[in-house]
Amino acid sequence: MVDSWLVETKSSEQYPFYTRANVGEVFPDPVAPLTFSFGFQDGAKLGASETGFRNAYVKIGAFTHDEFPDDECVFLGVKGGYAYLNASALRILGHRAPDMTYKDIDDSFFGDAPGVPEFVVRDGYENEACTAKIAETFGWILTTEGLDEVAAEEKIVNDLRANRPDFAAMSDQEIQNYLWHLLDDIFPALFSQHIYVTFCATLPIGIITGVATALGEPEAILRLIAGLGDVESAAPSMAMWELGRSAAGSETLMALFDAGLDDLDTRIREAGAETADFVAAFDDFLFNYGARGPNEWELRSPTWETEPNLALAAIDRMRVSDASAAPQDNNDALAADREAIGARMLEMLAADPETQGKFAMALSSAKIFMPGRERTKTNCVKLIQEVRMAMREWGARMATAGHIPTAVSLSMLTRDEQDQFLADPAGWHEVMVEREALLEEVKALQEPFLFLGEPEPMNTWPQKGAEPVEILQVGDTLQGVPGCPGKSHGIARVLLDSHDPTRLEPGDVLVAPITDPSWTPLFVPASAVVVDVGAPLSHAIIVSRELGIPCVVSATDATKRLADGTKVEVDGDTGIITVIELP
Repeated sequence: MVDSWLVETKSSEQYPFYTRANVGEVFPDPVAPLTFSFGFQDGAKLGASETGFRNAYVKIGAFTHDEFPDDECVFLGVKGGYAYLNASALRILGHRAPDMTYKDIDDSFFGDAPGVPEFVVRDGYENEACTAKIAETFGWILTTEGLDEVAAEEKIVNDLRANRPDFAAMSDQEIQNYLWHLLDDIFPALFSQHIYVTFCATLPIGIITGVATALGEPEAILRLIAGLGDVESAAPSMAMWELGRSAAGSETLMALFDAGLDDLDTRIREAGAETADFVAAFDDFLFNYGARGPNEWELRSPTWETEPNLALAAIDRMRVSDASAAPQDNNDALAADREAIGARMLEMLAADPETQGKFAMALSSAKIFMPGRERTKTNCVKLIQEVRMAMREWGARMATAGHIPTAVSLSMLTRDEQDQFLADPAGWHEVMVEREALLEEVKALQEPFLFLGEPEPMNTWPQKGAEPVEILQVGDTLQGVPGCPGKSHGIARVLLDSHDPTRLEPGDVLVAPITDPSWTPLFVPASAVVVDVGAPLSHAIIVSRELGIPCVVSATDATKRLADGTKVEVDGDTGIITVIELP
């Protein structure tokens, strides 16, 4: 059994509660050593993601810098290879924030997940100065009219893509200098902004939730934050839909897709004039959205730019969908519904002008910060893509020379080791082979979803899928957390990764363990989405609210308890999945 991973952080004694919630969507697989070096910790130096969290939470007002150790990660951790968020620190934010409690944080991150430990107030948790600073931040969130800094950062990353250097003409040293320039000088500010705006997005949701509940209309909560528009994570699905319609209208393209996904990108490009318009549109799509893909924060992972067939696989599902599944139409309907409900509830609050005004500001703020959160995330991902492409050029050279097994093997080096490799690449090939094999062993283990203090030793972790569960029978129900409103019936199609979605037929219910942006296009042909884990700010919910797909998250073990092919009813308003017929 595996006893340890290559890199790991020390657990915090002051902040001892860790969770995979939310971060499991960002890092579904073990963290590679190079990603660990720039994001988490590099010897005694804290990585960009950890410092980004700290800077964001100090800017919010939740903490002061002197509350953190200088050389130990607090907000992030890596145990057994897997990334964890420090829930203790996040709960303290909820405890210190005015008109909030730690429970608000728990609801946002855990949903109904079992085993969440009790929150215990320790010495130092009370901090009136922090509470006052958070109140100032809250005031800004509800009154700002835009996110100019986020827009400026978007221009920075878009300019990097538009003016990408010719890596093939650069030396190995020049490539290394460039990628670390991006990671050291640009990424930290982008990531800090992402964490800051993510927190800001929770305030309007909290106000909307409180008011709707007080008015006796909790079912309106999801509808009031759906169809917001300009959500960056949903944009690729909209563009893919148009590509799918283009394919559906061409006999040549339909035949090429029908022949299978193998070498599809190459076959389409070699088809000549009949596919030229599609190729041009697809190239434009890859330019704008090529940074997206499975596990996209990890430098070694493929993206739509590096493996275009991943994107074409999703387009394949859209080309066979009915035109009524058009995501923009669904988004427009949700937006109209949101506006109507908001206006009606504001009228209901006419006798309470203070609450009415606060509610109106929350509705407006949600339209700024929910899309803003996804845009800051995309800014980070686009920056990482530029690092990825630079490193792949260097890696391809080294693989051709026989120094490493594959073009992505450089990710298995820490930053210090990368410097050593640059100086002398000889002798690293076998090291890489051993580390790649270890990675596969660790990926096969089921990490704990949360732990207090220290997780159980890695050599006690079960293999993924090894623990038996009871399959749901006709009439049985599974309770999850409502994500996007609506009710749907369909065949449950259990997919454990997004690489080959061809088993998903239009109208099926997508059942997934967790979703990252590589899954997003599959939401469009699906009639509903069910996810094992997740909470109100999880990726699956945010995107489903834009695409108009009924969604339920935190449906524990849905991928194991729902037999593939089962006919189910998914109620996105109540979070209940009901088995109608077995396969």
